[in-house]
Amino acid sequence: MMKALAIIPARYGSTRFEGKPLSMLQGKEMILWVCEAVNKSNLFSETIVATDDLRIYDVVEKHGFKAMMTSSSHSNGTQRCEQVLTEEERKGKQYDVVVNVQGDEPMIRKEQLELVLNSFKQDNSTQIATLRKQIEDKDTLLSPNVVKVVASDTTALYFSRSVVPFMRGKTLEEGIQRKLYFKHIGLYAYRSDVLHRLVGLSPTPLEEAESLEQLRWLENGYSICVMTTTHDSFGIDTAEDLLALNQKLDSQT
Repeated sequence: MMKALAIIPARYGSTRFEGKPLSMLQGKEMILWVCEAVNKSNLFSETIVATDDLRIYDVVEKHGFKAMMTSSSHSNGTQRCEQVLTEEERKGKQYDVVVNVQGDEPMIRKEQLELVLNSFKQDNSTQIATLRKQIEDKDTLLSPNVVKVVASDTTALYFSRSVVPFMRGKTLEEGIQRKLYFKHIGLYAYRSDVLHRLVGLSPTPLEEAESLEQLRWLENGYSICVMTTTHDSFGIDTAEDLLALNQKLDSQT
């Protein structure tokens, strides 16, 4: 039986929204929403919040979840996840797959977590897995903050902040109608041995051009399996995003 470890990276410092993991959503810290969603899925042998701040650590532990302090020098969530995996392996624990669940995705669904895990169960050669969702409107397609992904069947070919693929002689609306555009949803899963190798890779030209870490993996020959979900992501990047989600949830009660 495949053993999976869920890791939720959560930094306090953020240029756009400092203290984001502890911001309140319906009267509860956002990081707790993520912890609860992951735990309720019953898909993981263990769930650990990886943080560099004692305030986040204390809130997580106080509410009965598990947290681990990680280095403040990490530049991304992948490094933070790899440190947690290393610490767990030092304790004699072994996991087949690690899932990096974004700490600012309070609306993460069990179905999305199942999709990335199933890609490993269905194919022993899967190295990395992630999600995409069809883009259905022009504003989303044109936003540089929405990462687009092009895939061949379920294998990623490229990720970009630009509109890809280019529709020669056709309008963007025609491309949307033909279901050619997909939004990347930043939920990542890695085989444990692959995660250890990824953190040793140096930055690459395409990664630096697009400011997208996953391009470093593609440029180094790693394969990324892309599963398609019908559920959108609700990442919280700014205080305005949090306000909008609070209002959305208020309207549903």
